[in-house]
Amino acid sequence: MAQVKHQETDTFILDQEDPEPPQTKEEEEELCTSQEGEQHVLKQETDTLMLTPTNEESDYHHSDSVHNSPTTKSHCNTKRGKKSLKCDTCGREFKFKSKLKIHLRSHTGEKPYTCNTCGKRFTQKSSMISHERLHTAVKSYSCKRCSKSFRLKRSLNAHLRSHVGEKPVSCKTCGKDVRSHKNLLVHMRIHTGEKPYLCNTCGKGFRLKASLNDHLRIHTGEKPYSCETCGKDFRLSCDLRVHVRIHTGEKPYLCNTCGKSFRLKARLNDHFRIHTGEKPYSCGTCGKDFRLSGDLRVHTRIHTGERPYSCKTCGKSFQSLPSLIHHAKFHKEERPFPCKTCAKGFCTLSNLKKHMLIHTGEKPYSCETCRKAFRLKGDLTVHMRIHTGEKPFSCKTCRKTFSRSTHLQSHIRIHKD
Repeated sequence: MAQVKHQETDTFILDQEDPEPPQTKEEEEELCTSQEGEQHVLKQETDTLMLTPTNEESDYHHSDSVHNSPTTKSHCNTKRGKKSLKCDTCGREFKFKSKLKIHLRSHTGEKPYTCNTCGKRFTQKSSMISHERLHTAVKSYSCKRCSKSFRLKRSLNAHLRSHVGEKPVSCKTCGKDVRSHKNLLVHMRIHTGEKPYLCNTCGKGFRLKASLNDHLRIHTGEKPYSCETCGKDFRLSCDLRVHVRIHTGEKPYLCNTCGKSFRLKARLNDHFRIHTGEKPYSCGTCGKDFRLSGDLRVHTRIHTGERPYSCKTCGKSFQSLPSLIHHAKFHKEERPFPCKTCAKGFCTLSNLKKHMLIHTGEKPYSCETCRKAFRLKGDLTVHMRIHTGEKPFSCKTCRKTFSRSTHLQSHIRIHKD
């Protein structure tokens, strides 16, 4: 009994805080020794019970300090011949004292194993050994199909399923298949709404610990991922990965309809709506639909009168950034598009084409109600409000509405004066 009592074994048990590491060879040998020793003690206890008269309902308690501690109980099931060690904190049962001892550390917070490189502490020796591979960059487990290497054997096993497409674990709620029970536990948080990882700074919760770690960099300002080409720093590795495509020209997301490619999957999804005609974003004021959320955001400023982009040269404000960029070209001397009729220069080709309508007298936009014609489409849009009575520009102060944004801007000056 004394030999078992002083024996310390580091076994592989899933810890609540540490990653699930594989058992080391040393630990496997220690665990086998521990299990054999405890089985030998169990046999001695069973033999003692056979020789000692006992009541059927009474439990046999031996003097082991772990078993008689305030947080554990030891029971001998004489019918099955198996010893049960129970944690009084959570009720979990263990067959071996060594496993219970490691489990108790999850309640006490004890972490006896320390990484010599960074000082991080662990409840299990195997967890520390797995962690130390981060510093040594040892990746002992290699995939024979793609030669990708892993620090943990369980990571390799999970990776192998990506080649065969195996997803043996199913969600009973939505039927989605995942590759492992660990992935299922994370997936279930979508249904339960559980977000166990909380930010101590702002209180925001996350389903994944990795997501919390990424979020914390917002508060610390840390940007650990740097572009080797231009030196720009990023908070997230995925942001760097997307940024690098600017330099490489890679556009991995291809439209199957027209063949156009994109750097971002989100841009491909937005592009798809051109082919489907889908416009999922609607204006709450006038009901107009838009393909992109950004287009709706800019459109809403028509109703609110907001102009967040200002020209640093003349102070004129605009509803969108492209409008400001377009305007800024007027302050530059460069006007590469001259009119062949009057030699007037323009910053953009589109402006030159609009100007040419003055010389040709062409008015391609006609009102279907009164047949009045206009050179510019925007002029027709404003004119149509005469017939519809639409007044999309609203004053935030007095709620008065106007058909033109310029009329709203003039009206706002009344309240400022």
